[in-house]
Amino acid sequence: MAAVFFHHVVGDLTCGKPEVSELHDTDTLDDAARAIASSPEGAVPVWRPRASPDEPPSGARFIGMISALDIAAFVAASGVGDRAMRTVVGEVVQPNPGLLREIDPGTRLIDALELMRHGVKRFLVRKSGSWRGITKRFSVLYNGKWLKNMESTSPNSASSSKQLSSSTGSADKFCCLSREDVLRFLIGCLGALAPIPLTQISSLGAINPHYSYVEASAPAMEAIQKIPQDPCAVAVVETTPDGTRKILGDISTYKLWKCDYVSAAWALANLSAGQFVIGADENGSTLNSVLPEPPISPSSPVEEIGPGRSPRAKKFSSRSIGFQANQMSTWRTRSSFHRGRSTPLTCKSTSTLAAVMAQMLSHRATHVWVTDAESEEDGVLVGVLGYTEIFFAATSSASPSPTAF
Repeated sequence: MAAVFFHHVVGDLTCGKPEVSELHDTDTLDDAARAIASSPEGAVPVWRPRASPDEPPSGARFIGMISALDIAAFVAASGVGDRAMRTVVGEVVQPNPGLLREIDPGTRLIDALELMRHGVKRFLVRKSGSWRGITKRFSVLYNGKWLKNMESTSPNSASSSKQLSSSTGSADKFCCLSREDVLRFLIGCLGALAPIPLTQISSLGAINPHYSYVEASAPAMEAIQKIPQDPCAVAVVETTPDGTRKILGDISTYKLWKCDYVSAAWALANLSAGQFVIGADENGSTLNSVLPEPPISPSSPVEEIGPGRSPRAKKFSSRSIGFQANQMSTWRTRSSFHRGRSTPLTCKSTSTLAAVMAQMLSHRATHVWVTDAESEEDGVLVGVLGYTEIFFAATSSASPSPTAF
């Protein structure tokens, strides 16, 4: 079973990946919003500008990552709405160089997973150079030689070296691999991972019981103070008299991905956590109150904002921050029923690892909330499962040997 991790390399995952597009710390939050809309996990790497146009991407210029939630929280705290979106990214991003690692395309998958298990969220990988000309994609061997040593040990090393030297340098192309890319690769290898994919997540110890949460009655801004780094999400719960917590929704990077950040920021600053995740009706009314009109701002999703659009007044609604009608469900509170448009992504503690992997990929989610399968009531929260937990579970029977990264 563990052979899949040792006989595959990072270069196998770069097929079809676009060349890295850099967001610089001198760009604005508007630029970041557009980049995030097309990026996995609702976050993008931030780089220092190149010293020259020919300088290739480098991990040395990487600063950190900025997410949808970072932007919404900053705009909410600033209180200036649209003007905050003209702030440069460098004033918002939290420096964390450890989130990205530049690695060789011949790095074994098991070693790459070990890095991601310890906090790396992106890999910067060369797409050309020594990887060019490979004929057998999913193999750690090329002409009987290790890929990492191909330049020096291939039978035609002399001719290969000349060819490779002409293709390196500024002509090299790099791509960024995300944890989503790795998960998509793993789900294509479920047969090789058997029997782990068909094992319940509770039996694998994959459920993380140390999740962050906030009561539905608390201000939505209180959740921002509790957001962990991974997964970047806080559960919004209602605690029952017996002490169990029922999940109503979450405030997370995943839920704010591709949203109207100005509307989301207004909601964070003015609503309770429960109102924020359940949303308001289109006329602006919630369960317990009628909300005041938010400031005038553009209200269409980031990717649909075009030149020449004039801002117009609009009452807050869950639709305006990206919660669509096909996400609606009914939640029971202590006092009445509600239509919610931000249904949290959940699974049962008896779900299999393969089912959760497929669920995350189909929704392009960064995490799944785990509910108690034995409880008589729905939505009783017992933990959370994200990329880190999945990678730990999938590699539970494989131990990487010491290597030099």
